[in-house]
Amino acid sequence: MIRFPAEWEPQEFVQLTWPHADTDWKDYLEEAHTCFTEIAHAIARFQKVLVVCPDTEICSAQLAAIDPDKVTIIELESDDTWARDHGGITVFQEDKPLLYDFRFNGWGDKFSAGKDNRITRHLFERKVFTQAMYQDRNDFVFEGGGIESNGKGILLTTSACLLSKNRNEQFSQKEIEGRLLSWFGAQKVLWLDSGYLAGDDTDSHIDTLARFTREDTVMYVAPPNEADEHYTALKRMEEQLKTFTNLEGEPFQLIALPFPPAVYDENGDRLPATYANFLLINGAVLVPVYQLDTDAEALEVFARAFPEREVVAIDCSVLIKQHGSLHCVTMQYPKGV
Repeated sequence: MIRFPAEWEPQEFVQLTWPHADTDWKDYLEEAHTCFTEIAHAIARFQKVLVVCPDTEICSAQLAAIDPDKVTIIELESDDTWARDHGGITVFQEDKPLLYDFRFNGWGDKFSAGKDNRITRHLFERKVFTQAMYQDRNDFVFEGGGIESNGKGILLTTSACLLSKNRNEQFSQKEIEGRLLSWFGAQKVLWLDSGYLAGDDTDSHIDTLARFTREDTVMYVAPPNEADEHYTALKRMEEQLKTFTNLEGEPFQLIALPFPPAVYDENGDRLPATYANFLLINGAVLVPVYQLDTDAEALEVFARAFPEREVVAIDCSVLIKQHGSLHCVTMQYPKGV
């Protein structure tokens, strides 16, 4: 029996892959390091942190204020920093952790990803996952940001991502769904067919749009005003979410997140700011904020949705400059790996 745990279940540690001068962060590397350090400190208050870094000395200096028992630094080369998408995905097989190492190809061959694609195997070889089994799934392109689990047999994903060009176009939707059901021990796949964020490189990863917060609850990006380019797609997404049901045929509870005002880069291109890119860890929820008027409203939504958790705001203004956010740069590993 295989089970794909929900993100709110007990965790062992969270992986970060550190930005460095040979990545696209080079033009604002100091700002990126400040953000990643803030994320690492926030996680370390509640659990352990695994840092993949090409230079252990540099990372050790930047993370010196963290309890050394809470942080492990592994020296490995990387192309970029999106641990959510090149990190291993953990399931439980007969209650024992099994690590899937899917192929990461830079979101459909948009970017170089050869080094990133080898990180999970290297971590396994370095005995980081001492209690987990390992399964090489490099025959299938897949990213952690493209899937959500409610821990009870239901998966949530987007057709725009999983059916996109240069991922697994040799397979039909039915064939892909069959693989997901088998690999993740699921009974149902919910496919969102609408919803996107301008500036997103991932072909609409689910973790930018809609997330499980409990087994019966989905938090999602609400449609903006009708003048915004996203209105029609996000309105359709909202309407489709209302039609989704659990294994008993009951609708999910829905929690709407505010849509941030438009943010642009120096070239006038819109950036994909989203509050849906939050991270659940032991005892807390880390929420991306962007120095926008809607930040306070979003934090109030999270406080109501997670009364049992501490809500920790993380300034992710720099992360959206590279078209991602908080959840995108992290990958949690459940207790037992």
